[in-house]
Amino acid sequence: MTQSVRFIAILSVVLPCLLFAGLSHAATLAGKPVQAGGMVEIQFPIPKTFQDLAAEGGNPRPDTGRAVLMFPPGFDPARRWPVLVVTSTSDFNRTSVMDADWYRKPATAEGWVVLGSDASISPRLDSTQWRLAMLAAALEAVRKDWPQAAKWPLAFAGFSGGSKRSGVLGVMLARTGSVRICGFFLSGINEDRLGEAYKTYQPGKGLLEVPVWLSSGDSDPIATPQNHNLVRASLERTGFKRVRLEQFGGGHQLKMSEVQRALQWFRQLGNF
Repeated sequence: MTQSVRFIAILSVVLPCLLFAGLSHAATLAGKPVQAGGMVEIQFPIPKTFQDLAAEGGNPRPDTGRAVLMFPPGFDPARRWPVLVVTSTSDFNRTSVMDADWYRKPATAEGWVVLGSDASISPRLDSTQWRLAMLAAALEAVRKDWPQAAKWPLAFAGFSGGSKRSGVLGVMLARTGSVRICGFFLSGINEDRLGEAYKTYQPGKGLLEVPVWLSSGDSDPIATPQNHNLVRASLERTGFKRVRLEQFGGGHQLKMSEVQRALQWFRQLGNF
């Protein structure tokens, strides 16, 4: 059993248990005040299990994580909110915390919380294991203060390399059974990693019902329209039943209006 698979097994026990912790309705998170329509950056301890995973491949052991969360108008943690989990590419030393602000305006306008996670130190290798450990630790930190957040639906979003990694992280968390996934927004993608991750981790047929929005620039030279068509075909061969490929006028870029349309579609299909 690989370290990643062992980690997924542990997560399947740890994250659901947080649902039964003491409920707090105070509008604070990790000691920081939270305001509707605002943003908060938090720091939190990383449990040893998550440190072990992050350290695979010779990475340093991170003991402190950081995350940024952006909230829609009217936000109240006592209510249920969908969460858009942002994953960045590794190119140009991008982090998910850095990319989260790109999604803020369209996501919060649709009543979504935006989450980007990272560590307080940099990895030697920006691996999927590192990203998964930081995301899992961030979710645990949120659920510690807001146990009801365990029931909030999650959609995974990324652009370019971030879209490929976003799909893998979503599948790995789905395998734990501790999250409800309601969508994938994959923009500027030139390779199907979501379908391959599904075959590897086998999270169950329910994930094949989750809607997948592919966002393609009609003049994108990096993730071409042909690439997007191939990704769609690959996902459909794997068995994903709700794959939607949408093209816009432009190149290799993240289109805010496409983010908003995708989130509307996820909400409509998920009935939340």
